[in-house]
Amino acid sequence: MAAKKMSLEECFESLDDIILELQSGELSLEDSFKKYEDGMKLIKKCNETIDKVEKKLTVVETDDE
Repeated sequence: MAAKKMSLEECFESLDDIILELQSGELSLEDSFKKYEDGMKLIKKCNETIDKVEKKLTVVETDDE
């Protein structure tokens, strides 16, 4: 997983890649655990990003009323 800040779309693309690698059955058990860990970190990042956007939308909706 790159250290740079990833967009939500990039996170989803990386998750798709990880899922495909895990489903291939070609990874060692150790590599599978590493990929799983990377995927969980990406899911956490995606959830945090989505939560931030939802909060911003709530503020915008409240301001419009």
